[in-house]
Amino acid sequence: MSSPTAAPHTGHHKPKRRVPLWDNARWIAITLMVIGHAILKLIGESDTAYGVYLFIYAFHVPVFVAVSGYFAKSGPPGPRQMHRLITDVAFPYLIFQTIWTLVTWALSGTLKVDYSAPSWTLWFLIALLIWRVALPYLVLLRYPLLISIAISVGAGYVGDIDSTFSLSRTLGLLPFFVFGWKLRQWPLTARWMHLSPAAVWRWRSGAIALFGALAVAITVNIVGVRDLRLRSFTLYDEAYWQFGYDQFWAGVIRLGLMVASFGFILAFLMLMPRRATWFTPLGAATMYIYLLHTFLLYPLRETGVLDGPQPAWVLPAIILLAIGISVLLSLPVVKRIFRPLVEPRLRWLFRQEPSTHTGTIVLPHGPGKP
Repeated sequence: MSSPTAAPHTGHHKPKRRVPLWDNARWIAITLMVIGHAILKLIGESDTAYGVYLFIYAFHVPVFVAVSGYFAKSGPPGPRQMHRLITDVAFPYLIFQTIWTLVTWALSGTLKVDYSAPSWTLWFLIALLIWRVALPYLVLLRYPLLISIAISVGAGYVGDIDSTFSLSRTLGLLPFFVFGWKLRQWPLTARWMHLSPAAVWRWRSGAIALFGALAVAITVNIVGVRDLRLRSFTLYDEAYWQFGYDQFWAGVIRLGLMVASFGFILAFLMLMPRRATWFTPLGAATMYIYLLHTFLLYPLRETGVLDGPQPAWVLPAIILLAIGISVLLSLPVVKRIFRPLVEPRLRWLFRQEPSTHTGTIVLPHGPGKP
């Protein structure tokens, strides 16, 4: 955030001043993601766990994508932006997809090398790469947000758009990336930062009421929510008919949930502290949490320890464990150890000589001279 990729970039450029609001939002959003992944094994047997999971998934992925879009560049990409796409997104994907391939090989005895099928959470890196590349072209159009919504709703009708290179999620979640970019075009953040505390709390009261209504709606209708398979709509990874919605109006459900998620994104940001807090510095480590938490949760997911009905204390215990993992992976020592994998420098990869747009080397003596 700015992807999970919002960690400060090391280089010759002076780092930009970080805004506490956004670091707070990054860390809370990534922690909610860890909680959602941690409790996944409980949702089949526990309505309470399923309700918590649905509550989180109603907004946390849209928030995650929107914050990434907020910090995305919409102009023609320069050399620095192109370098960062490679070092911050493409290479971490290749590195961690390779690691997961080796882990699966070690545990199953079968080696399957497939970089078109992202392992677990790595789909987001491919999606982020595509969104960043596509954004400068999208914003040339008159109504980029409406067009992205049409693409998302339409993609749900096409079964051939599947999880290969995470294309289904890339197209399905595209509107939230564009919405995040639009938030930066609208002067909302500056106005919000300068509102009086009384005005801020009036808006926050509305945000709390909105999330409260969401929680009540899920809790009261938990059986119906299961039957409607709304979880499948929040994942954006399948065509509608693949999870039982072959009616022509299925796209209306995605559209309705998407519009609701736009409201949840704004409400979530309203609830974020505007000033620095104890967890604000942790917001610079979201890429580390994102890429590393799956290794810590893997035993819970694969050993079967959470299979079947569980005592009531297990859900809050797993939630606390997930928060602890998020804090742990934010620590400076983790960044020092895993920086070569998460933020590879790759100086060896890039040419040092400046070049023209045609790719020819600019000679220091000028044209026509030896």
